[in-house]
Amino acid sequence: MLSKAKILLIYTGGTIGMKKDFETGALRAFNFSKLLQRIPELKQLDCEVETISFDKPIDSSNMNPEKWAKIATIIADNYPSFDGFVVLHGSDTMSYSASALSFMLENLAKPVIFTGSQLPIGDLRTDAKENLITAIQIASLRENGKPVISEVCLYFEYKLYRGNRTTKINAEHFKAFTSPNYPDLVESGVHLKLNSELFLPLKSNLQLKVHKNLDKHVAIIKMFPGISEVVLTAILNIPNLKGIILETYGAGNAPTEDWFIKLLKKAINKGLHIINVTQCSAGSVSMGQYETSTSLKEIGVISGKDITTEAAITKLMYLLGQKIAPNEFKKIFETSLRGEMV
Repeated sequence: MLSKAKILLIYTGGTIGMKKDFETGALRAFNFSKLLQRIPELKQLDCEVETISFDKPIDSSNMNPEKWAKIATIIADNYPSFDGFVVLHGSDTMSYSASALSFMLENLAKPVIFTGSQLPIGDLRTDAKENLITAIQIASLRENGKPVISEVCLYFEYKLYRGNRTTKINAEHFKAFTSPNYPDLVESGVHLKLNSELFLPLKSNLQLKVHKNLDKHVAIIKMFPGISEVVLTAILNIPNLKGIILETYGAGNAPTEDWFIKLLKKAINKGLHIINVTQCSAGSVSMGQYETSTSLKEIGVISGKDITTEAAITKLMYLLGQKIAPNEFKKIFETSLRGEMV
């Protein structure tokens, strides 16, 4: 008889871990060591749950690569002792964190599921309980003693998504996230509907590698009609800048004016990596499809294909931290490493 799955709940901060003082209306951090008292339904799950919390829980607006390394370290330190991990996180930057951890945890063979909520855990109409209970339940799924999910995911409002495919789309609705270019992995209803053909393959024979060196010398430039040469020049000349995510129009289109192309070409020749990502909520970059993207392709701009901005910027930080040879960088970025692009 198989033993119960052991799940480690990691609380970083965010609305899900708050409770309201009903006299003052103020929110304060919830004591996660008393989790079972607050959510007795967890006792019905066929798994054992242990908790660990950041010493000082943070608002997700304060999330950064150092704190991503802290999450990765907690997972690595507890990896042999647990069958899965659920990370409680504020929703505002959850897609960035899920994307970053997907790159940082190479050869992951166990589930790491990010979740949170739009309302605190003690509110009458909270979404916290459902998100938390189902995330733990999915993390504990096993088949023949092996985890069913073996990647970094994000669970919110009845859907489990690949973490590095998600983006936050709503600040008020319970359906706060979407995965614009990849179907959901699991749908929660009366039963859990698993789309197992979409899962990343299990890498149980490979050892987990944790990459904590992320390079923050990056920037995001969103194209808009009227962007000026002065503004673009200033950004491209930021000291020690190593990479840029260029959010372009449609299928990867941008101005064809001489000054624009010359500035980008000069920056690329100096060693700056420029990634072309569409600012559309769904779809893919296809450089060369239109004349307005042909020049970008010719000067060596890297195609982000159908990657999200969140995954693009964290992948850029990750690859820069790996010190990839300049002549290999484009090829590696345009290759799917963790299912983040086609």
